[in-house]
Amino acid sequence: MRILVTNDDGIQSPGITALAQALAAIGEVWVVAPDRERTAVAHAVTLHKPLRVHQVAPRTYTVNGTPVDCVNLALLKVMPKPPAIVVSGINKGVNLGDDVMYSGTVSAAMEGTILGVPSLAVSQEGQETFRFDIGATYAARVATLVVAQGLPDETLLNVNIPDRAHSKIRGVRITCLSRRRFHNPIIEKLDPHGRPYYWIAGQRVSWSRSKDADHEALEEGYVSITPIHLDTTNHAVLDHFRSWEPLIARSAREGVDSKSIRRPAKQVGR
Repeated sequence: MRILVTNDDGIQSPGITALAQALAAIGEVWVVAPDRERTAVAHAVTLHKPLRVHQVAPRTYTVNGTPVDCVNLALLKVMPKPPAIVVSGINKGVNLGDDVMYSGTVSAAMEGTILGVPSLAVSQEGQETFRFDIGATYAARVATLVVAQGLPDETLLNVNIPDRAHSKIRGVRITCLSRRRFHNPIIEKLDPHGRPYYWIAGQRVSWSRSKDADHEALEEGYVSITPIHLDTTNHAVLDHFRSWEPLIARSAREGVDSKSIRRPAKQVGR
């Protein structure tokens, strides 16, 4: 059984080393990872420059591209046959709630899912140091179950491990994505010439969507496992927006003033 391991922290990250070592107990591990840190590149694909693959050890390769590039090249060029599973991580820091929209770690697992391979993303809570050995243990357990039982179509798993000793982890919870809020997300500074520049930063100060939330599970000492579906369509409101179809078509055809379209008394979701 072949296992593809990748990440967004780069080939030198101790997280990917711990993950590969743990997964070697259950299959033949292939590592294809970025040659440097690619944090928060989301689902970026490199189109503006050539990609180069370098073998640095047996079944271990670096790519001068994004995590999604790595998965594509691994599955379509590097590996002799498709893997049984793609495991992305272990990320330095959690990927909770809205973070999955920006995370290269989660996006690598999404790309594996798009290409038809069961996939999961693994992230480890921490600050200066990270308990990657604990995260790797849980990653191997989840991967074993995924290979044995499979995953629903177009579904990947987002796994987050709390920053606790093994004996202090209270268990595992299946969770939903949270919604996070930041304080001062854009920081403005001045360069030596007095010109402004900006950092996208800020501190997370609050969460919403608390029912079965991933952040609550971690705060209470549980491993969080969130199933993520590729289809992000809001199916519950399709019928509401279908009522717009004739209005938009008539406006475009007849040049109707947008002000003549009656505003509904109550907006969806309010």
